[in-house]
Amino acid sequence: EVQLVESGGGLVQAGGSLRLSCAASGFTFDDYAIGWFRQAPGKESEGVSCISSSDGSTYYADSVKGRFTISSDNAKNTVYLQMNSLKPEDTAVYYCAADAYCQMGGMDYWGKGTLVTVSS
Repeated sequence: EVQLVESGGGLVQAGGSLRLSCAASGFTFDDYAIGWFRQAPGKESEGVSCISSSDGSTYYADSVKGRFTISSDNAKNTVYLQMNSLKPEDTAVYYCAADAYCQMGGMDYWGKGTLVTVSS
């Protein structure tokens, strides 16, 4: 059974940092891409970042470029999202997702999400 478990969310002041983790199990980690998506109240889901576990290629939404960094620890089957210089508009539930490729329109497998709240 595919499982994706997010952790690391919380409350932080604007300008602060958080690191989200996505622990994956139930599939061959090296064969999949892991993406981070977010959904703020009343807004559509946004694809934030993605990494291919096989070759390490990455994608970032324009809204987070230069502030967020995605990385993968294949030995731990875990993907991280380091979020720096956080802004109130980054407040959302963050989900990790898995698929054969980075597909920012939607991916096959999803975690339950972790809430990030950035106060001004």
